[in-house]
Amino acid sequence: MTPSFWKHKRVLVTGHTGFKGGWLVAWLRHLGAEVAGLALPPATTPNLFDLTESAQDVVSVFGDIRDLAAVKAVFDQFQPEIVFHMAAQAIVRASYEDPVGTYATNVMGTVHVFEAVRTAGVRVLVNITSDKCYDNKEWVWGYRESDPLGGKDPYSSSKGCAELVTAAYRASFFCGANRIGFASARAGNVIGGGDWAPDRLVPDIIAAIRNGQPVPVRNPDAVRPWQHVLEPLSGYLLLAEHLWRDPVAYSSEWNFGPDPDSVRSVRWLVDRMAVLWGVQPQQMPQPGQHPHEARLLALDSAKARAHLGWSPRWGLERAAAAVVEWYKAFDRGAAVRPVMIDQIDSFMNTKRDEPATSRPE
Repeated sequence: MTPSFWKHKRVLVTGHTGFKGGWLVAWLRHLGAEVAGLALPPATTPNLFDLTESAQDVVSVFGDIRDLAAVKAVFDQFQPEIVFHMAAQAIVRASYEDPVGTYATNVMGTVHVFEAVRTAGVRVLVNITSDKCYDNKEWVWGYRESDPLGGKDPYSSSKGCAELVTAAYRASFFCGANRIGFASARAGNVIGGGDWAPDRLVPDIIAAIRNGQPVPVRNPDAVRPWQHVLEPLSGYLLLAEHLWRDPVAYSSEWNFGPDPDSVRSVRWLVDRMAVLWGVQPQQMPQPGQHPHEARLLALDSAKARAHLGWSPRWGLERAAAAVVEWYKAFDRGAAVRPVMIDQIDSFMNTKRDEPATSRPE
């Protein structure tokens, strides 16, 4: 990634009040970008939007991407050059409770953003979907960008649909004379400080540790491609730079997953974070019927390694340590924005493999 590239770029982030969006906004501001955001108000208290005082130096609009007029108004007002579409209903279990809202947000909300892009003079769009967009056969090997899409729950299915919408809009409206950089990005299970969403593992771990209680776990043997939130965000930023310079070569689908040794079980992550916090690991299995959740999922990021020069910088051990560092600093009453910037700088200064020079086919 070229930090100087982002200085004074006009960047719109949908979903900027969420966990992942909050980290992306902090990074973009740190790089000198002019940032706007469109999202619903923060869903939890506390939240990164308030803690990082984003309202002070971000053009922040509270609105619903299911409202086409509201989406177009933000594009007309801010005239973004680069768009990261992250706004979504992002919880698998919540999609069982509200499938209509999940599809309306993740599919039609995405259509609305793309419609706004068509008339706004945008040069680059990165649509962030999910590793769960794949038709998961629970293979032991990682899914590649060319593997079939699918989903056994409304959330996963909606993300597969969002990928199909992305491909259709790219082929129908953003090729030829109207060519812009138009790509989708798929990442694994991200962890990091500042996540308070319900039904997510890290918030459950932190809450249980603070209260001196066992961590409630539904599927302790489920295996996921865990990665610190900065890993996929670095991929999104790098992808956007490539799309800016060569939209023809890089407008496609991209996986940003961890190294194989970071594909671990829920049980491993719970125990490791407890040890890093300095307490005895304790887990409390949750009996009863639960909605279907895949037991095994992994991504193959060979394409991003070969053609973007991207590779993970932090293994799961370092990622888990960074999460614990963040929440301990928060509990001490430290300002979280400097903590995040310190972690971003540390991440950017971590060495990785030299980037490849080949272009995607």
